[in-house]
Amino acid sequence: MRDQGQPEFRADQVFRWLYQGRAASCDAMSDLPKKVRAALAESFTLWTTRVAKQHRADDGTQKLLIELADGGQIECVLLADGDRRSICISTQVGCAMGCVFCASGLDGVDRNLTTGEIVEQMLRLQHLLPADERLSHIVVMGMGEPLANLDRLLPALEVASSEKGLGISARRITISTVGLPPAMRRLVERNTRYNLAVSLHAPHDDLRNRLVPVNHRMGLKAILNEADNYFTQSGRRLTYEYVLLADVNDSPECARQLAALLHGRNALVNVIPYNPVAGLPYRTPSSAASRRFREILESAGLNVKFRRRKGQKINAACGQLRRTGVEMEE
Repeated sequence: MRDQGQPEFRADQVFRWLYQGRAASCDAMSDLPKKVRAALAESFTLWTTRVAKQHRADDGTQKLLIELADGGQIECVLLADGDRRSICISTQVGCAMGCVFCASGLDGVDRNLTTGEIVEQMLRLQHLLPADERLSHIVVMGMGEPLANLDRLLPALEVASSEKGLGISARRITISTVGLPPAMRRLVERNTRYNLAVSLHAPHDDLRNRLVPVNHRMGLKAILNEADNYFTQSGRRLTYEYVLLADVNDSPECARQLAALLHGRNALVNVIPYNPVAGLPYRTPSSAASRRFREILESAGLNVKFRRRKGQKINAACGQLRRTGVEMEE
């Protein structure tokens, strides 16, 4: 705006239109002079992505397959639950962590997303809401490992949590990670106040090495030490994610081992019944196995939440919608 000889408040107007006014084009910024809107449209492109697919489930879950300027594809999800309007966003095209049950990493990782591409997912999902609704929560749990792209993720979250941006409190933003100790340490050094969710999926290293191959390089002890440090410095209770796989990690013995591993920690254990992925051999556990697993954790004094499976009919699990396109091409 300064380069165009405009007063500083014009920049604030543009910012407000982008993040709060949900402007889909420069021309929609109605309190800017037409000459300024025309100059903006000539000089800038608001969207660098396009929506390749959009699916909606009966439970209100909406999932977008986003195509990037270079042809890469990522996924993001809007979930409606009561008054909550939560979004799940991606940080990479693909994933390098290699979790054996996850669709996101089947083809490895292509590249990190830019800060702008991360923000665009937020805006795309915000545009799905009626005018009287706003986003309330962000979960960085889509495609990719967030802590492997921290330098681009954190500026995007600063925009999301800014009063001039999306105005979402840091307390309502969660970063999910398989556990990269050096990056977890950086979160402490940067004095971030976001919630941290650590994806365990196994109660000991032998099983976790099989399910999350990158675990070979760090191990659960180092991950839990950094998680404890994050809690001490931030005061934010941690969440430990555990995808429940039938006949793999859903046994009573696994539950007892998990309870022992997390004993004494101020944490929430978020157990997620597996969402099947075409071509992978893993299955959703039975109701009886899930119920027994929960009972053991709760009897050990752990704070437990079992996530309801949402969006299954629209391939809402990470990477599934993108994989349908890959499979059709193959």
